[in-house]
Amino acid sequence: TQVRQLAGMRGLMAKPSGEIIERPITANFREGLTVLEYFISTHGARKGLADTALKTANSGYLTRRLVDVAQDAIVTEYDCGTLDGMEVTALVEAGEIIEPLGDRILGRVALDDIYDAHSGDLLVEAGTELDEGTVELIENSGINRVMIRSVLTCQTKRGVCIKCYGRDLARGRTVNIGEAIGVIAAQSIGEPGTQLTMRTFHIGGAASRQAEQSTLENRGPGTVRLQNMETVEVPGVGGRQSHHVVMNRQGVLLVTDEEGREKERYSVIYGARLQVIDGQNVAPGTTLAEWDPFAVPILSEQQGVVRFQDIKEGVTVTEEVDEVTGLSQKVVVETREADMRPQITIRDSETGQVKKLLSGRGDARYILPVGANIVVNDGDEVAAGQILAKIPRETSKTKDITGGLPRVAELFEARKPKEHAVISEIDGWIEFGKDTKGKRKVIVRPEIGEPKEYLIPKGKALNVREGDRVQAGEELTPGAANPHDILKVLGDKELAKYLVD
Repeated sequence: TQVRQLAGMRGLMAKPSGEIIERPITANFREGLTVLEYFISTHGARKGLADTALKTANSGYLTRRLVDVAQDAIVTEYDCGTLDGMEVTALVEAGEIIEPLGDRILGRVALDDIYDAHSGDLLVEAGTELDEGTVELIENSGINRVMIRSVLTCQTKRGVCIKCYGRDLARGRTVNIGEAIGVIAAQSIGEPGTQLTMRTFHIGGAASRQAEQSTLENRGPGTVRLQNMETVEVPGVGGRQSHHVVMNRQGVLLVTDEEGREKERYSVIYGARLQVIDGQNVAPGTTLAEWDPFAVPILSEQQGVVRFQDIKEGVTVTEEVDEVTGLSQKVVVETREADMRPQITIRDSETGQVKKLLSGRGDARYILPVGANIVVNDGDEVAAGQILAKIPRETSKTKDITGGLPRVAELFEARKPKEHAVISEIDGWIEFGKDTKGKRKVIVRPEIGEPKEYLIPKGKALNVREGDRVQAGEELTPGAANPHDILKVLGDKELAKYLVD
């Protein structure tokens, strides 16, 4: 802030290239800067001016492109009579409501009759515009999703109909026929373009701290509800009480109020230790779950005896001594031999047979990726939910968060992101096929029908394991979603949702 620069100290400055200069400016404007400090400060000022000049050109071009594609969107009729629409929910990110449902549906037209969630009374008839009063009714009645008419589903041949568009935000009443809504929309997006930033941010500073978050806490009071979460009870060690460990990746933890309305929603990662049980009442700020922020565990789903396979000292694993703790650990390394696949199997202690997975599909064998630290030994007895190996998390990967203008342009152009996620096109169970040179074969096998195969480079991390159940559209590898894949797999509604949200 400017007051701080006058009275406090100016702090760290950045070079034009974006690196931070090591020596902070310790003086302030009241005491006066030294010559060097003054010179460093000019970096920032010059850069700001250069950025602004480039920005106006870029943002003007974006506006012109938008007008060019949207200029024929005009309100041409009263009602196109479509039975289609978009389902709208509150925008939630990391459990926090960014935009409540009411703000998103205000001024739109209801597609279906809307009934009170508790009493079943009719609140709004289909085809009514949702004004401030109705929206308040809807919010208070505990409805968390509403079907509305949308321009994206309008059936008018040329242009858009009044019912699908809803309220003209410039005048605060229903839109008139003949309104050039396409141009208005284009200019509305283009107008703040000059205020958006140009450069892409490298994650640093504020964002890199979030990677080490290791607990999940609720914001408000409520009742815990667990949805499709598979857990295993792990007995406590050394006087600690036993806890449940999450064994699947699709688990969701909800916090609901007395009426059972969803207040907060969190997805819980694989390997997290749950601190609460289903139906428990929690106060604000209760720790719901915790996990290791630096490693993804590989957990045993069955109890039994550990058997190593293709784990050879000096070939597929090396002993590394941790400098901090002085303990040695086995780390999986990349191997030249094609048919070596380091893995751990869990066998029955009596018969020596490989145990089956909990889902009953496939055996309890865990393929170890390169870089995994093995924490058990051959022949160890393990309980269900015990950690077999840990894969270090890439804590703060320098994912470029593309900020501002380039991000807006990227969405409109539906570009394929670099290193985009591979997503499954069907529901099914995961199997691993034979590895080809440099690639892993991941097979998704449905209940009925043909399996789908995906070739994934060996070095890439995988979000799934053998025997996991995946749904269409679920990511097999981490990365940014590719809009074309979303359209192909999940359809136009989901793509529209992705672009709008």
